Amino acid sequence: MATNFVQDGRMLDVTNSTSAKLTSGQVVVGSVLGVAMEDIAVGETGVLVIDGVFTVLKVSAAVINQGESLTWVTASSAFDDNAATAATDDITGATAFAAEAAGAGTASLAVKFTGVQGTVKA
Repeated sequence: MATNFVQDGRMLDVTNSTSAKLTSGQVVVGSVLGVAMEDIAVGETGVLVIDGVFTVLKVSAAVINQGESLTWVTASSAFDDNAATAATDDITGATAFAAEAAGAGTASLAVKFTGVQGTVKA
């Protein structure tokens, strides 16, 4: 193994610099989208998964096809389909895609997080 290897990069240690506790399973918005593996108190460090598949919230009205890239809607803390008009602070790009299809009226879906930075609509 290379002497300069640190970790495989699918999970990263992060410090909670927000004003609220991060809860296990919560989508965490930062340079990349990820999912908190454990509760992380304000100012504490915990593990964020940036590459994996998780069941997370989606915009209920969205119709999402398997494999479709997704938009993270900051206002609702949920994913929308790639045809959604991004609003300020929404994240689009290759950050995540649908691991399954999910129709209107469905509140969640399996999402593949990619560990890739997205574009924030300013």
